[in-house]
Amino acid sequence: MHPALSDASSTSPLNKTSSLYVVATPLGNLQDMSLRALAVLKAVDAVAAEDTRHSQRLLDAFDIRTRLVALHEHNEQEAAGLVIRMLEEGKQVALITDAGTPAVSDPGARAVARVQDAGFPVVPVPGACAAIAALSASGLADGHFHFHGFLPTKSAARKSALDALRGVPGTLVFYEAPHRIAETLDDLAATLEPTRQIVVARELTKMFEQIVRMPLADAPAWLAADANRARGEFVLLVSAAPASEGLSPEAERVLGLLLAELPVKQAAKLAAAITGASKNALYERALELRDS
Repeated sequence: MHPALSDASSTSPLNKTSSLYVVATPLGNLQDMSLRALAVLKAVDAVAAEDTRHSQRLLDAFDIRTRLVALHEHNEQEAAGLVIRMLEEGKQVALITDAGTPAVSDPGARAVARVQDAGFPVVPVPGACAAIAALSASGLADGHFHFHGFLPTKSAARKSALDALRGVPGTLVFYEAPHRIAETLDDLAATLEPTRQIVVARELTKMFEQIVRMPLADAPAWLAADANRARGEFVLLVSAAPASEGLSPEAERVLGLLLAELPVKQAAKLAAAITGASKNALYERALELRDS
C-alpha cells in the first residue's frame, strides 16, 4: 500500500489549525463522493452550504449529522463573517455547494478570500467538477482550455463576450441553464466559425446523462429535434479557433479582444503593435471576423 494511503486511515482528516475545507460533492451520482470528503464532512464542526435543504439530503444519505449553515450568493459576505468567527473560536468548517466544486461558477470565492485575509488556512478537498468531467469525455484535443462559466443572459452581451473569446487558442468551456440553452446555441453558431466542433454535455453523472459532439452549425437543429435535449444542466465545449494562415493563436486572441471594443482599422493597428504580427494580415483577418 502507498504510504499516503496507509497513513490516511489512522490520522484525522483535519488540520490541527482551524481551517476552511473547500469540499467537492457529487454532480449527481452519490458514488462519486470521495472517502476524504466524507471524513472531512463528518469531522468538522459546521458545513457552510449553498442550499441547506438540498445539502441536508446529501448529508442524510451518508448519515452525517454535522451542523449546516447557509452560505449563498445573497449572503456570502455575512456568512463569511460567521465562518471566520467560528474559526477564531477554534472550530473547523467545511464549504460545499449544491453540486461539484465550490467557488467555480458557484458561491464561495469571496468567502475563501475573506478567510485567507483573516489568516486561516483554506484546504481544497478535490472531487467532482462538471467542466473537467465534460472535457475528459469530449474527444477534443486542443491541448488547452479556457473556462468561462456562464455567458451573459442577454443576447447582445452574450455575442459581445463570444467575440472577445474568438481568438482564444484552446477549447472554450461554458456552463448554461436549460431555459437559456437554445438562445446560447443560436448565438454560438451565429458568432463563431462554423468549422468548429461543439460538445454538448448535459445531466453529467445522472440517469439521463448525454454527451454529444457535432459541428457547431448543427447544434441548434440538434437541440430543436427533441424537447428532452433541453433538460438538465449543461456544459458546452467549443473547439479552439481555427488557425489563420500567417497569424499566431496569440495574435488571433489579441485581435478578437480588441475587435470587441474598437473599429477594425484601430483594432488591427493596435494588435500589430502588441503582437508584432503584420498589420495588413491583421486588418484582413479583422474584416473576415467582422463580416462572418
